[in-house]
Amino acid sequence: MRVLVTGGAGYIGSHTVRLLLAGGHDVTVLDSLVYGHRAAVPPDRLVVGDMADPKVLDAALGWGAEAVVHFAAFAYVGESVTDPAKYYANNLVATLAVLDACRRHGVGKFVFSSTCATYGVPTAVPITEDEKQLPINPYGNTKLAVERALADYAGAYPFGYCALRYFNAAGASPDGTIGEDHDPETHLIPLVIAAATGKRPRIEVFGTDYPTPDGTCVRDYIHVDDLADAHIRALGKLGPGAQLRYNVGTGRGYSVREVIQAVEDITGLKVPVKEGPRRPGDPPELVADAGKIRRELGWAPKYADLRAIVQTAWNWHQGHPDGYADRPGRS
Repeated sequence: MRVLVTGGAGYIGSHTVRLLLAGGHDVTVLDSLVYGHRAAVPPDRLVVGDMADPKVLDAALGWGAEAVVHFAAFAYVGESVTDPAKYYANNLVATLAVLDACRRHGVGKFVFSSTCATYGVPTAVPITEDEKQLPINPYGNTKLAVERALADYAGAYPFGYCALRYFNAAGASPDGTIGEDHDPETHLIPLVIAAATGKRPRIEVFGTDYPTPDGTCVRDYIHVDDLADAHIRALGKLGPGAQLRYNVGTGRGYSVREVIQAVEDITGLKVPVKEGPRRPGDPPELVADAGKIRRELGWAPKYADLRAIVQTAWNWHQGHPDGYADRPGRS
């Protein structure tokens, strides 16, 4: 299949590009490189440009693309609260530009990188796809707005989509050649590794009095390659009018304390910890019920254990202690 991957030089996008190419698909990557990394994808596959620009989109789709896998988005929850205009312009308005370009070029398959943030604070855990979507921040609102637009498009045009609502992406390619490098970094596992290796003075634990087994927040960590596999399986399922929505997670939650312990076990290093009060808006527990994607797409996580996920993250860090060498000031 000929596939355009928007945001394909980013964390999850680059791992998906690698699996698509390994599966024999013809792939073009469109990325602005605002947060993505040139080194994360083959140079001959990369088109650098703004997805809001119709000319850029026409060039990216005009080679006969049959499908789009759409990762390109801003994803810092706190920033979305302080600058919602930035998030609506990029995550919603620019995505509508991508959808309009798909219509111009007859692209009828669209896999969307959504998020469990569309659920807000769930009423029940594990979370099923039937949980009400009530986001509590602008980031989640923009993702939900795109999901609703996709449903309307699928109802009106020869178009099918899949929205993958995934939980906490983690880990890296097992061979350690591509991995996680955000600036700023907000994901827990790389932050804990940074504290273990002395790149950060400590890891801060926000809240130790939650109604969880050890008092800290519990999250469902899903390996980035398992996420990539879900996107590829979704592509194979799509047809005109399809409206698919799946949670993607392991169905097992791990607490902040368990993540810290796993990093200490894998690295052999001590993690300095500072405990503090809860952060507003942090639900005690977010764990996926991924039974639907297992049943309908035959998907199952290969990395169901936290330590296996942390090991891949550590492999990446050992070979790339400063991440990719394409940020200013890095060598």
